[in-house]
Amino acid sequence: MRYEMIREIFNACGGNQMRDVYIREIETGDVDATVKEFLSGKEVSCKKEIRPDGCLIFDIESDGLVQRLSFTPDP
Repeated sequence: MRYEMIREIFNACGGNQMRDVYIREIETGDVDATVKEFLSGKEVSCKKEIRPDGCLIFDIESDGLVQRLSFTPDP
């Protein structure tokens, strides 16, 4: 299946609201396996949300780095 993937990396500096945003189209049969590529470190947590519109949201924290991966199905 084809998805638009948005990766947001949140800035850990206090008072700074900027974030890095990367957008790309991917094709995968296993979104969870794709997300595992971003899970590295000693302390890792990942929360998955499935929205009613089919969008998959993964909130990831790995060794203090906070990021969000959003997968929107391409019709």
